[in-house]
Amino acid sequence: MAVSQAQEAVKELMEHLLQEGKDVRVAIHPVAGRMPGHMNVLLAEVDVSYEYLFSLEQINDRFADTDAVLIVGANDVVNPAALTEKGTAIYGMPILHAHEAKHVIVANFDTAPGYAGVGNALYDADHCHLLLGDAKQSLNMLLRTMRQGSTATGVDPY
Repeated sequence: MAVSQAQEAVKELMEHLLQEGKDVRVAIHPVAGRMPGHMNVLLAEVDVSYEYLFSLEQINDRFADTDAVLIVGANDVVNPAALTEKGTAIYGMPILHAHEAKHVIVANFDTAPGYAGVGNALYDADHCHLLLGDAKQSLNMLLRTMRQGSTATGVDPY
């Protein structure tokens, strides 16, 4: 989110989903970004209300009951290898359990390993869909598609 400056697109997507009556939560890993709290600052810059922001400890138990998760520009902090791959640099690291959701959409530049150098098996999961490229552009495309789907067909595209 930081590299592509996608925080405004995140907010617009959130607003659209809220207008459609969806339950929206933003999960933020404590070490996401260049420094702790970086993602919170970016979202605060575009006036995302703190009521929607949840820490890892507050949100992890909810992922298994979540229909869809949108991951914006994250790798190591959502990599399920941290739970299973002993001997890797991330084994034992607390992660967001996004992989437990029914559907996962990842808006990331590519599928290259994160800083820890560990490939993310989530990207190969059947319930994961990749939007590769600039996250801001991907989120804007997703938002356009959602707006067209809800107005053109009258059918809930979610």
